[in-house]
Amino acid sequence: MPEGPSVRKFHHLVSPFVGQQVVKTGGSSKKLNPAGFQSLWLQDTQVHGKKLFLRFDPDEEIVCPGNNPLSAPLHKEWKEEAGHHQEVSDQSSGSPGGDDAVPSGDDGLQCLWGDSPARGAERWLQVSFGLFGSIWVNEFSRAKKANKRGDWRDPSPRLVLHFGGGGFLAFYNCQMVWSSSSPVVRPTSDILSEKFHRGQALEALGREQPVCYTLLDQRYFSGLGNIIKNEALFRAGIHPLSPGSLLGLPRLEALVDHVVAFSAGWLRGKFQGRQQHTQIYQKEWCPAGHQVVKEALGPPGGLQRLTWWCPQCQPRLSPDEPEQVEPS
Repeated sequence: MPEGPSVRKFHHLVSPFVGQQVVKTGGSSKKLNPAGFQSLWLQDTQVHGKKLFLRFDPDEEIVCPGNNPLSAPLHKEWKEEAGHHQEVSDQSSGSPGGDDAVPSGDDGLQCLWGDSPARGAERWLQVSFGLFGSIWVNEFSRAKKANKRGDWRDPSPRLVLHFGGGGFLAFYNCQMVWSSSSPVVRPTSDILSEKFHRGQALEALGREQPVCYTLLDQRYFSGLGNIIKNEALFRAGIHPLSPGSLLGLPRLEALVDHVVAFSAGWLRGKFQGRQQHTQIYQKEWCPAGHQVVKEALGPPGGLQRLTWWCPQCQPRLSPDEPEQVEPS
């Protein structure tokens, strides 16, 4: 599924439609009635981790988001570099899923979601994207290759919203659910938030479990996905299965630094129209010329994610030989 930088870009693409009324709807979603958006006003759009939130209201008056912790404004240079109407999607490999193709997990959100909002109440729509989830602005996605049956069939959007200003949004491969109350979040867990709490992240990483498990825990690293996990571990020279308790604080701090730097660089690249460069993700050889190992790793009974690492550049620590920290 798209990671934090991609969802931040989706948020940027949707923002110009705030203050406009939905005048026409469409889409293939069977769990959410597209016609229910007719005549609603898009009042706000916010982002947290891998989730996008859209507020719809039957009233014309727009309520300013103010200091809502979900607002997470973009840095000035990212705004200036942003393009106008472009599509963003995750570069993960795999096949698009349906409405149920979105993994669940606690990513710092604390709200109860229903199938439909209360009448007359403000309406928050939570959007969770599947593997190839995306948002297109003023155009539809087109087939890039034939399907298994040899048909060149264009992807079907889950939801299409046409606005009074003349433009439209098309949502692909995503799950959408309504809430009648504002989502409450912990912005300190969002890796792209200015309020990201490094101390909290370091404490979580220092546990006995493998660091590759902890990195994907959205309670501490909201927005971090498989690409960021692989790249940060390689750049920090840490084996994915290294227990955090065996790593010294400087190594863990370096890992958090790489998480934040890679994520921020990825987001800047999206606004500049640059493809994100990866050093280990889906590679056969590392930059030093060593053969890369690929294996599905994850906690027992949990989701197993494909992981790439270099045994030479990321040596595994022995439980009997914790990393030695040189005295300062």
